[in-house]
Parts: sequence; C-alpha cells; structure tokens
Amino acid sequence: MKFITAEQAALLIQDNWTLTVGGFGHCGAPEALLAALERRFLNHGSPVSLSLLFAAGVGDRGQQGVNRLAHQGLLSSIIGGFWSLAPRLGDMVRQEQIVAHNWPQGVVSHMFRAIAGGLPGVITSTGLGTFTDPSLGGGRLNQKTVEPLVDLIDIAGSDYLLYRAPRLHCALLRGTSCDANGNVSMEREANFQDVLAQAQAVRNCGGTVIVQVQNVVENGTLAPHSVKIPGILVDYVVIAQSQLHRQTYGEQYNAAYCNAATQPLLPIVTMAQGTKKIIARRAALELLKRVQARAFERPLVVNLGIGTPEGIAAVLQAETLGDAGFVLSVESGAVGGYPAGGDSFGATSNPQAILNQAELFDFYNGGGIDLAFLGFGEIDSQCRINVSGLGNRINGVGGFINISQAARSLVFCGTFTAGGLVVSCSADGLQIEQEGSIKKLVKRVRQICYDPQGTARCTDPLLITERAVLRIHKRHLELIELAPGCTVERDILPHIDMPVVISKTLANMPWTAFNNEPLSAPVASLDIRLRQANG
Repeated sequence: MKFITAEQAALLIQDNWTLTVGGFGHCGAPEALLAALERRFLNHGSPVSLSLLFAAGVGDRGQQGVNRLAHQGLLSSIIGGFWSLAPRLGDMVRQEQIVAHNWPQGVVSHMFRAIAGGLPGVITSTGLGTFTDPSLGGGRLNQKTVEPLVDLIDIAGSDYLLYRAPRLHCALLRGTSCDANGNVSMEREANFQDVLAQAQAVRNCGGTVIVQVQNVVENGTLAPHSVKIPGILVDYVVIAQSQLHRQTYGEQYNAAYCNAATQPLLPIVTMAQGTKKIIARRAALELLKRVQARAFERPLVVNLGIGTPEGIAAVLQAETLGDAGFVLSVESGAVGGYPAGGDSFGATSNPQAILNQAELFDFYNGGGIDLAFLGFGEIDSQCRINVSGLGNRINGVGGFINISQAARSLVFCGTFTAGGLVVSCSADGLQIEQEGSIKKLVKRVRQICYDPQGTARCTDPLLITERAVLRIHKRHLELIELAPGCTVERDILPHIDMPVVISKTLANMPWTAFNNEPLSAPVASLDIRLRQANG
C-alpha cells in the first residue's frame, strides 16, 4: 500500500477501465478522488471511455459526486441503481451520449459480492415483471443501449433473472482513518455502503483499490472490529482535505449519525405546511394505527424511501415517539433512529445499528420489511407504478423494486398531481389553490417499476396523497378517503386519466393530517399496555 496524492491517483486510471465508486445518496462521496479525475480529463483529455458501476449514485444534484464524471468522452457506459442525485449523468443518457442500464439497487449491491466470489452474476427474482425484465427492456435506458445484460432463466420450473457480472478495474472508495498497513476504519462516516464488497470485487478482478481518508494513525491503534476495509485489499490511500471529505453534502460532520449512545437527537425539523406535510402526517397516522393493532408483538420494521416519505421521519421525530412499536430503516444500512432528509439523505440520527448495504438488502429481499413507505411518480389503470423514468428526468429505480416486491405491506406516498400544485388548509378543510399541470393517475405508465399482478408479496397496498387515500387492488384503484373540503367531482375525476372505484364507505381523511395536533395518543396508550404486560 502507498500513500499518494489525489492527482497521482487520477493518473493511475486507464482508458476503457470499469470503475466503481463508493457512497450512498448524499453521504460518503470520495470527493477528492472524483475531483482529481475530473480535472485530469478537463486538462488533458484522458482517461477516456470509462464505464461506471454504482448502486446508489452519490451526488448533490449538481456538480459534485459522480456528477463530476458527466463529460462526453470521459464516460462511455453506466450500470446504476439510483440516479436521481446525479442529473448530469441522466442528461448524458437522454442525449444518447452513453450506454446506460438501470438495475435495482439491491441487485447492484449484491453484484459486488458476486464479482468478489467469482460468480457469473446475480440470480434473483427481483425485477421480474418490471422494466428490468428482458421482456420489458432489460433495464436499458436509451436507444444507444443495445446489448442485453439481463437474462431470463429457468431454475426448477421457476423464472429468475440473471444480471451479468462485469469485470471491475478500479474502486474509488472512502473511509475515515487508515494505518500504515492500509487498514481503513469508518468511525466518522454516516454509513458503510458496500465498500468492503467493492474492494474485494476489484481486488479479485486484479484491479486497483484507491481509498480516500481523513487521517493516518499508527499501526496497532485501530481496533480489528473497527476495520471495514482490511489493508490486504487496499493499493493506494489519499489523505483528503476536510472540504472534500464532508460527512454529507448538507453537513461537515454530525456525531449523531455515528454514535447513538452519547449524542442527542438532531434538532426537530419543522416542516412547512403544504402537500408533503399533509401526506407525511397521514402516512404517520397509518403507521401508528398499524403499531396499535400489533400490541405486545415485536416492533414493526419500517422502510422509508427518498422524496415524500422522508417527511414521515420528521413528523415522527416531532412527536417524540421514541421506539414506540416501530423501528425505521434505510437501505443505506441504518437500522433504528430517524433517517435524515434533504442534503443528508442516507444518514440516520441515532441509529441502533449500521450494516453493510448488501446485508440489509438480504433481510429486505427475504420479507424482513413489515411496512414500507415509498414514493410514486405515476400509476396507471392496471395499478402499475413508475418511479424511474418521468418526463426529462432519469431517477433510476433505486431500491424501489427490491422493496416493493418484498415488503409485507406497502404505502405509496405522493401528490395527486404534479407541476405547480399549491394547496392551503383552513377550518373548512383542504383547498386546491392551484392545480398541478401533470396528471399522475394515467392510462399507462412509461416504465413498470411495480405491478400488483407480479411477484409482489404485499396484497393490500395503499396510495396516500394530499387529497385522497386509495386502495390498490389487482387491477383497479378504490377511493376510500377524501380530504375534508374536497369533492370527487371537482378535485378527483377531472384530474385523472383512468377509472376509479368510489368506495361505498368513503370516509374523510383524518383532520389531524391537516393540522398540528398531536398524532401520538394511540401510541401513548400502547406504551402503557406494553409496560403493564411486561410487569
């Protein structure tokens, strides 16, 4: 192992190599390494025709993270899970500048382990019946992408998908501390992502592993349990300046993301009144209702997706509910605590545990999630949902397919329309001040990311919006709740392109979704019963 500068690290990367980059969401970007690679290309025109493999593309929705690689000629192809935070890469896809595949995030996470183990790829049912299925496009994102990389195979009479393993030449990763033997710890990182598996995969492909760290410590000072990347896997280490080693894009460093035992909770985030808060409060009520129904059983394991579902964590934290019958989790690997939102998405305040991403996806894929709250972009007359390809945006499917196919219960959250929607609340209920220009209940979705007729484990999903709650059946939507102040004729039917069944027992959405009254009365009652049961 050698200590080198970021500029020297960039010079090691050769034309036509396949890179994998660490990080998750807004966390853990090896920014010094990516910035040096970008500078080399802009100043010298090399390297060229790189390929990129990532599970959750780390970025700031602007110029940083893997956005730094979005230069024509520098990149030739990408296989990625979650693209939303790297819109510059999405622009290259839309402009037909690169070959691009979108695979489920959990599949890419497991791919690193498959490559490390010398396997031909990942064999899984995840993605069957969605746009990553070969019969529906195989995850190809543009016309330039011709070669299929996903195969439909039969095992003992059942269908599976084989996602083919690429060969990796280089990993750009990040940790906190490193000793002279190259052992890397991650004590100040918000999550572990897939750094160990990425390093193992590249090493076993005969490639080069480069790790960015904050500081160097003496040999023997790192506890073996704290080493996340052993030195036998590390070729080069770069010591980064603090401005290129932010814990998240929103914060330089927050100890609450690393040490639940001694750090206070983050300050409560006050959500502005509006669509997201209404949806988050109605979703939180749904969670509390289900917690109450499971009195005396183990806590509900809950997953919160990016976007609108992020607000649920803020609502629950504001209610100071503690661990009252549920445990939140994020696919970055965090279990427990309150997931952060905004420019710190991927981090979690006061987690109970932090796992490797692939380990948590093992649990997710097997049905470990009791209840998942996921966003939605559009839903069609067959109740299929699209979250990935929306208008001019390439969001990438992220962990949505893994989670929506495996979770025992699902709640999809999002606004009823998009594009300029403005609402207000008063004693008369919800008023639509300005309707959104984009309909989200459509005849046919542009990409199938979820199909209730497919392999999904959940049989009774819900759809929560600011003005209505709908039950998702196999082939139709049923309106079961309507916001006070709204009418079906004025606020529902004119703004959809598909039929909806009106429930015979249509109810009002709870008033507490539209005001700031406490949501936690049911949980407080549950806590009392739990304490009584435990003596």
